[in-house]
Amino acid sequence: MKDQLLAHFGTTDAVLARIVSLSAAYDLPGTPLGSVFEAFARSIASQQISGAVARAILGRLTAKFGGRFPTPAELAATPVAELRAVGFSGSKVAALHDLAAHYVDGRLPPDAELAALGDEAVIERCIAVRGIGRWTVQMVLMFQLGRHDVMPIDDFGVRNGFRLAYGLKGMPRPKALLKYAERWKPYRSAGAWYMWRAVDLHQAGQLPRREGRAPRIECEAPRDKPVKKAKGKAAKTVKHPARKKRATKRTAGPAATRTRAAKKRPARKR
Repeated sequence: MKDQLLAHFGTTDAVLARIVSLSAAYDLPGTPLGSVFEAFARSIASQQISGAVARAILGRLTAKFGGRFPTPAELAATPVAELRAVGFSGSKVAALHDLAAHYVDGRLPPDAELAALGDEAVIERCIAVRGIGRWTVQMVLMFQLGRHDVMPIDDFGVRNGFRLAYGLKGMPRPKALLKYAERWKPYRSAGAWYMWRAVDLHQAGQLPRREGRAPRIECEAPRDKPVKKAKGKAAKTVKHPARKKRATKRTAGPAATRTRAAKKRPARKR
């Protein structure tokens, strides 16, 4: 598929085409890990904790079911106390039970039926589950269902890769990035995937320099760098234009006052 992508991006986006030529072949979905239900459950489990901790918790969960991942019905029937004992927080237990309930009562269909729906229809159904947002569903669309035209504009890695690849001074705003990526259709998933590769190339010192001007795209303003102070004191941003005001005050000192006073006195006759 790499040759196909090179041919497409070669006529629509030269910067992206160079990144494709320097990177590994795009391959989605690869080998999905389990069902969509399992992918969502693992995503909920991994929120706001390290990967190692999440794997340990999920390992204890699967151990309760003979080393396999529980079905929606089994997870729905698992008491809160047992899931808390495994290591899940109260909010994650609520989210996992809500996910299982959506599958048990049919609000979320089996994978084959879900795969027959359009991207937005899948997103609309899945974000109704507690703890699942649009980005999570987009990752499932890409890596579980193999959709090639998904654009995860809120993904930090995608936005940062775009900033690096296109030589922007700030992070592109999500809506602006979505508009720019129209030229990547029908391979926006590949475009996003190669933005992740752009970060890898940058870290390895292999990202090619952009030729010509950066695209005119709305970016977030770069944050002010804090001015470091003495140890023990918090750093804060200092606005240097205040120096000009102090300099102006100094010019209006005693000498200037004497000059004005001299102008008011009548000239002495000699």
